[in-house]
Amino acid sequence: MNSIYFSFKRIFDLLFSLIALLLLSPLFFFIGFGIKISSSGPIFFNSKRIGRDGKTISCLKFRTMNLNTQEMMEDLFKKSPFLKREWDEFQKLKNDPRIFPFGAFLRKTSLDELPQFINVFLGELSLVGPRPYLLDQVETRLGKEKGFYLSIKPGITGLWQVSGRSELTFEQRLDLEKEYIKNMSFSLDLKIILKTILVVIFRKGAY
Repeated sequence: MNSIYFSFKRIFDLLFSLIALLLLSPLFFFIGFGIKISSSGPIFFNSKRIGRDGKTISCLKFRTMNLNTQEMMEDLFKKSPFLKREWDEFQKLKNDPRIFPFGAFLRKTSLDELPQFINVFLGELSLVGPRPYLLDQVETRLGKEKGFYLSIKPGITGLWQVSGRSELTFEQRLDLEKEYIKNMSFSLDLKIILKTILVVIFRKGAY
């Protein structure tokens, strides 16, 4: 892969994330206040994900779920095999009872992911790339191509995010991630960033 492209990509990530954090700081305050009055617990959630070359990273998000999520999920799957199948296929639930109302709004508008600009600034994420995987997804879903999917830095947004997102199965997501890695370029990154803006505005595929 082109070293000039990756160097320029890092510079762009650094400048873009710094400007975004400065401009969005007032919004961070209001979102944090909204979370505090909506649900007990911390404002931020550290989601452990797998980054480039299999390194564990902490992806920052605004918290959108109640605190007893593991117990709720286990109880939910026992009562409803249909929801268990939905989770296995999409790795998400369309109507997730663990999410409190203000959190649902943050997810629908993708505002919950704004703190990940901090991860981009620190160099743990890129603006554009495959979305970072959970550990169990790496171990059970990536198969023999694990090294390929983890060969580049994951991103805040990517081809999957602008091509259907949660409406696609996990296998369809992997096909899109593979397509991006094989064809990545700065022009493709810019195209995805512009499409991401439209997706966020029209709230397509987010829940």
